[in-house]
Amino acid sequence: MTEDKYMKQAIHQVDNLAKPPGSLGLLEKQAKKVLLAWGQFHKDLRPKHLIFAADNGVVHSGVVAQLADITYMQSRHMVEGTSAVTCFCRSQHIPYAVIDVGIDSEDAVGIDRKIARGTRDFAKEPAMSEEQFQQALAAGREQVEAAKAEGINLLSFGEMGIGNTTTSAAVLTALSPKKMTWLSGFGSAKGNYKLLFHKRRVIADSMKRYEGQLTSPEAILRCVGGFDLAALCGAMLACADERIPFYIDGFITATALACAVAIDPGVGDYALPSHISREPGMAQALRLCGIDEYDVPITAGLSLGEGTGAVLGVILLKTMMYAVWHMATLDGINQEAQNRYDKRQGDAQHG
Repeated sequence: MTEDKYMKQAIHQVDNLAKPPGSLGLLEKQAKKVLLAWGQFHKDLRPKHLIFAADNGVVHSGVVAQLADITYMQSRHMVEGTSAVTCFCRSQHIPYAVIDVGIDSEDAVGIDRKIARGTRDFAKEPAMSEEQFQQALAAGREQVEAAKAEGINLLSFGEMGIGNTTTSAAVLTALSPKKMTWLSGFGSAKGNYKLLFHKRRVIADSMKRYEGQLTSPEAILRCVGGFDLAALCGAMLACADERIPFYIDGFITATALACAVAIDPGVGDYALPSHISREPGMAQALRLCGIDEYDVPITAGLSLGEGTGAVLGVILLKTMMYAVWHMATLDGINQEAQNRYDKRQGDAQHG
């Protein structure tokens, strides 16, 4: 089958469901996007959730209120299946993996791809070396390639790392044309204005410090990003190569996607939004990805991270894809209606 013929059949598969056209809204739109991303029909949805975990050196500049040790402890809970996102996954029989790309601990948590025990403090020096950046990209790509080999045809992404709202805001600020420092929000310190203003000063100062170096998405991630962000970016780039559609979560994964799309615009054809984060930079990150806020299916005030919203997106899609393959069709119901009408007309004439 030619690609053009497949595209027409894929779109018809959704449009021909027995309902008013468009009446299932964004669920229809996302189902079509998944079918087009695959390039071939898959009757079974085989999802997997990937969580990249790392610590961030910028926490030493006082941009967070929590202990950095939470990264390690919460990642442990993820591996044990007792975090929010892993409970979501377990309830729906969705496999998941935690990938340690830079937790500040001697031992690795989950899959060991530890690059260093956290990045350096970007308020003082670049977050990582070029070699470390390439390692992070490769760690993300490796997980997608492994998922492909397992027969996975849908991925969702999450992250864990104290301070990664700050790194994401810094990356997004550098990606945005006017270096808008208001893109940083409270993170997990809701209502702490003193911390928010300090975070914005740290980011603004860093934009000046690295002004001549922030010339590409790769350089931005290396200077002010995190290992988790770089790994997510590498994973998303690999999804486009492997034709695996994927769900992003909130602000942090949306920022990683903005980087991936800036590197390869084709990545956008495989990306599915799940929910709107309450972080002020979320809408800007989506815009850089070519996604409208009104194309995001879940508005539930989520701000946890971990990929909780992304997994909920997967659950919605599983429901929709079951309907795609099991619902009656317009062609069928119209033919049945015509047959019933013809029979009634015949009965009337012979009655």
